[in-house]
Formats: sequence, structure tokens, C-alpha cells
Amino acid sequence: MNPATALATVLIDELVRCGLTDVVIAPGSRSAPLALAVHAESRLRLHVRVDERSASFLALGLAKRTGRPAAVICSSGTAAANFHPAVIEAGESGVPLLVLTADRPPELRGTGANQTIDQLKLYGTATRWFAEVGVPEDRPGQVAYWRSLAGRAYQRALGPGDPGPVHLNLPFREPLLPDGDDSWCEPLGGGPNGPWARLRVAPPPVALHLPPTRRGVLVVGDGAPNVRRYVAAAGMAGWPVLSEPQGGGRYGDHAVSTYHFLLGLPEFAAAHAPDVVVTLGRPGLSRPLLSWLRRAPEHIVVAPDLNRWPDPTRSATQVAEAVEIPVAAGDDDWLHAWRRADQAARAALDEVLDSSGLSEPRLARDLVDALPNGALLFCGSSMPIRDLDQAMRPRRGIRLMASRGASGIDGLVSTAMGAALGHQGPSYGLIGDLSFLHDQNGLVLGPREPRPDLCLVVVNNDGGGIFSLLPQAAVRDPFERVFGTPHGVDLGYVTAATRTPYTLVQDLSELPKALRGEGLRVVEVRTDREANALVHERMKDAAQEAVRAALA
Repeated sequence: MNPATALATVLIDELVRCGLTDVVIAPGSRSAPLALAVHAESRLRLHVRVDERSASFLALGLAKRTGRPAAVICSSGTAAANFHPAVIEAGESGVPLLVLTADRPPELRGTGANQTIDQLKLYGTATRWFAEVGVPEDRPGQVAYWRSLAGRAYQRALGPGDPGPVHLNLPFREPLLPDGDDSWCEPLGGGPNGPWARLRVAPPPVALHLPPTRRGVLVVGDGAPNVRRYVAAAGMAGWPVLSEPQGGGRYGDHAVSTYHFLLGLPEFAAAHAPDVVVTLGRPGLSRPLLSWLRRAPEHIVVAPDLNRWPDPTRSATQVAEAVEIPVAAGDDDWLHAWRRADQAARAALDEVLDSSGLSEPRLARDLVDALPNGALLFCGSSMPIRDLDQAMRPRRGIRLMASRGASGIDGLVSTAMGAALGHQGPSYGLIGDLSFLHDQNGLVLGPREPRPDLCLVVVNNDGGGIFSLLPQAAVRDPFERVFGTPHGVDLGYVTAATRTPYTLVQDLSELPKALRGEGLRVVEVRTDREANALVHERMKDAAQEAVRAALA
């Protein structure tokens, strides 16, 4: 057996023994040993994509939904560079990703050899760990090294406490294909008793015990840990819960879904200063919420890994691996005040949305309401997730996800497809037209590839809608060209190129029917950017006027 085949066979086998179930491959020559080893491994689900960027984001979506490492494999050169955006997102959002890049051997580097670049620590600090595996050799001791390395890579990606991407760079000398000879200088097997090395996890940390208080608030942001336990504890303590949609805590009687508008009202924010705020995950959608956090006298951040804690407002007074929220004696006036304001704002918002026609925030609200229990909704990182944050009513029974680590618009079609392939149940996506066009290659699926049950709802406002809500909109002369960026693309033709089923929704009454079906399909909803900006202004004015009346 040639060394390249031996390394690939052992490495893939050990990763499977550690728990790997899904591998995404972008085709290439130098990565042939890995590709053939994966193809021959019946315990793996294989996904092949022609575009490395789409491949890496597909793996990101799989790992994000399952919580287990997914692997992505490519050839050498710029193929590996195209993984970089997905690696960054995985690093920022804590997604366990195994990045296996094939490489030329050292003697070809720096010589001008074809498809050879410097791949050592290619992704910089975006990875949790990097290893240059070394050119495989036919000598004793290699199997123990490869299996030990594979186990360490898998466990470092998984965490616990700090999951994220791990990069293994694998230089191969030719020959790259199996030679028909199975002999090797030592046994290649890893034994019958599971992984080569087992990771023993430490016991749960001792939680920080807070003094009892009724005037507390639980804030749930992106990537929040142990959400249900903390939401239940906040409920027992009489605390309101301010949860971003993808945080997973927007359900139940304590969920305050209109906090963006409440905290944007100075008199409400001043009158509802808490004694303590406990933050799970990383909040980042609402500027009023972030401004309010800066003024909190006690802000406790829950971070499973104390080397990396989210604190974008620099307002944390304590950071703990876990927190115990105690039940305090007293009345529920604090919670009732939040709920009265929330109910007033919600009624005003719904009235505006119901009269707004086919608007983007109404689409977001109505889409969530229309989804069946057990559904997954993957949301775009720009306006779609913000529309959900401002318009979504509390509800149970769905899983909502978004790529809010680096909050890019790239790779979202592929990430949604990966998340759908990792989800047991129907899946949906809500993304913008620029995100869709940025990753239209994600629709390219070969006839033998696993196909997700995913309905992608694309909001088409012919450009970058979020800029109409930002200060750039005031720069009228260059705005449309350099910020609005109209594209004029007919999305129906884009979907036709890949034979993806397509529906155009022209009235929101058509949405429930358009969502029906199975497999990969696209629903387009066309909106107007300027009209959308006006709807957002009406939402803000109506909600805050209603809250003022409720406070009077």
C-alpha cells in the first residue's frame, strides 16, 4: 500500500470511530487519497460540491445543526483559500468543523510548482487548532501518530466548552491512487474498543449563585448555552426574557418580543433599569438593547469557556461558566410592567404589519407563524434576522438558526442546505436576494447527492435593503449605486438553471400554499426597499406611542 492511501484510510477510519458522520468533498487531484477513502467508508454520508466555498458552508450548516463536527476536504492551492470565510464563521460562532486540506509535499513548495501555495496556518487565528500532518512514510509508528492526531483534531473541534474549526494540512507525494497492494509495515487497524484515545470530560462547573432579586432580566443572544434551563429559572424568579430569535428563548409567558422598541424609548429604558442582567450567548441585533446593557449596574455573562466570553458592550461585571438564578420573595410588579408594555407594543406592531401589504417584517412574522411544529428556519444574517427580531411573536416548536458569528451574507444557501440535511424534519430558509445570488452555486447538486427538504424563501428588493435603514441612505446621490446595488436579476431564471422548483408569491395570502412541498425549492417574494424603510418607521412610531400611552 502506498503511504498516501495508508494515511487517508487510517485517518478517515479514526475520525469515524470518534463520531464523524458527514463529509463534504470538493473534487481535486491532490486530495484523491482522502476522497477515495471517504467514498469507500460506508459509515459516512458523503456530499460532493463543485465549489469549495459552497462545500465549506454546507459542512458548516451540518455541524451547526447537529452540534457534531462535520469534515470538509479539498485539494491544494486556492481551493483551500476558498474555505476561509466558512472557517471564520465557524470560529466566531463556535461551530465544530474539521478542515482537511490536501497539499503538495515540502520539496515542491516555494518552487513555482503548479497549484502550490503556503497553506501552513492558512486560516490564522480563526481555527482552534492547526496541525501540519507531514508526508506519510512507510515505517512503524505512523499508525499511532495518525490515529492519535485524528482523535485530538475531532475532540478539539467538538470542545467541550469551546467548539470550533480545526485545520489539518495533509501533504501527499505521488502515487495518489491505490496500487492494489494491501501490505504495510504494521497493522493499520485501531482495535475493537472505540477511538484510539478517549476524552474524559470534567464535571460541570460550580455555578455562581446570585443574590435574590425580582428586578432581574435574562438576555439570550446568538449561540446561547443551556437556554431552556435558564429560561425556566428566569420564569421562576419572575424575570422577563429578552431573546433574539436564533437565541432559542423566545417562548412562554415571560418572553418580551418587542424589547427592541421598548428599550428604544428613553423613558421606558430609564424606568426599567434592572438590578442585574444575565446574558447568554452574544446579543447583537438591537442597538437599543446594547445601549441599555451598557447602563446595567450588574451584568453577568455566562460563558462555558472562560478564555472566550462575549461582551460586545464591554459592560460585563462578572463572567461565569454557569449561574444559579434564585427565586426571590416579593410581588410581580416588575414582570407585569414589562408584560403590559410588551402587549401594548405588540398590538400596535401587529396593526401596522397587518395593514402594510407585502412588507418584509410582515413576511418574517407570518412565515414563523405558518411553520409546522418541528420545523427548522435558517435565517439570513442581515435584514431577515432583524425583521424576525422586531416582528416575530413568541412561539414554541421550531428551531431557528442564523450565521451570526461573523454575520456575513456569503454561503447562506449552502449553510441552510447543510442545516436542513442535519435536521430531522421540514426545513425552511429566509434570506435576501444578495445573499441568494452570492451563493447561487449552492443550488448545484449532482444526481447522487443527498437532497435536503428545504424551502428557501428569498426576499427580493433588488439590492441591499439594510442600507436603506442606515445613515448611508441620507447620501442620496451615490446611494443607489454603491449601497443600494440594484442587480436586476430574474431569480426564476437562476433557479431554472439548476432545475430547482420555483414559486413567485405576489400576495402574502399565497404564502402557506407556496411553502408546501418536499425537497429543495425556492419561493421568491418581491418587495420595495423604500416602502420597507417606511414600514419600519411606522412600526417604531406606533410601538413607542402605544407604550407611552400604557405608561401614562
